[in-house]
Amino acid sequence: MNTQIRKIIMACTGLFLCFFLLIHFLGNTQLFLAPEEARKSFNMYSSFLTGNIFVKLVSYVLYLSIILHAIYALIISTINRKAGGHYSTDNRGRSSKWYSRNMGILGTIILIFIVLHFQNFWYVYKFGSIGLDPWGHKDLYTVVVTAFQQGWLVIVYVIAMAALAYHLIQGISSGIRTLGLFHPKFVRWINIFGMVYAIAICVGFALMPIYIYFTHN
Repeated sequence: MNTQIRKIIMACTGLFLCFFLLIHFLGNTQLFLAPEEARKSFNMYSSFLTGNIFVKLVSYVLYLSIILHAIYALIISTINRKAGGHYSTDNRGRSSKWYSRNMGILGTIILIFIVLHFQNFWYVYKFGSIGLDPWGHKDLYTVVVTAFQQGWLVIVYVIAMAALAYHLIQGISSGIRTLGLFHPKFVRWINIFGMVYAIAICVGFALMPIYIYFTHN
């Protein structure tokens, strides 16, 4: 498999993950509701996601996308390193942004965060002993609130969201260019869109644990 095909796979999986982040973010905004209302709606939402066959199929695509994105990022990074370059760089050296020259490092931080996130919530929800809320749903809301009452975990999430923001700023525009889904005169607007999207999503995600920490401690 040549490098261009690997980059296309990277772009497709990366842009799919960007879309998933938006859906995940919108669903999690329920955490900002008043505690009792948030508990009811968030648990109902979580129960719906686990019981819907279409959502299950999408989740399998999500897991595959994460794995492929990580694997091909590692392959491309290794090839570029052997060639004397850097991951996701255009050989402009200091004229390129620092985060575009360190996408591999940012990606590694995000991958570690994903493992932690799955362990804290997905694994506990699927295989842990979770009580039911008054409406008969698994009480994931209480699991989330309990987890984010730990200051160190909130800090980890904020740092991970900062890394994700920089990763997205570079990755969105790079993915769109790789797939040829732009006209050269729109490059500036694509870069602006990527930056706004990345900052909005990541700031929103970072505020969730911060909000829970300060309102439930």
